[in-house]
Amino acid sequence: MSKIEFTAEQRELMVQKIQTYFEDELDQDLGQFDAEFLLDFFASNIGAHFYNRGLHDARAIFEARIETIDEDIYGIEKDIK
Repeated sequence: MSKIEFTAEQRELMVQKIQTYFEDELDQDLGQFDAEFLLDFFASNIGAHFYNRGLHDARAIFEARIETIDEDIYGIEKDIK
């Protein structure tokens, strides 16, 4: 799996969400550096699990659509006598 890159704006938003979570749920002030470090940790150690799950879900949708297309193709076959 290649490294997933985010824009500076996306990364900033994720860092802010981590900081907000720590403040709201854990009543802890988490600095910018610590939040970025935590984001990098999760991205490199846990991110692949979420990525693979997304691929699995996308594959299931794709397979369901292919099955529907296959049924449609069989549905327009002409009878051969």
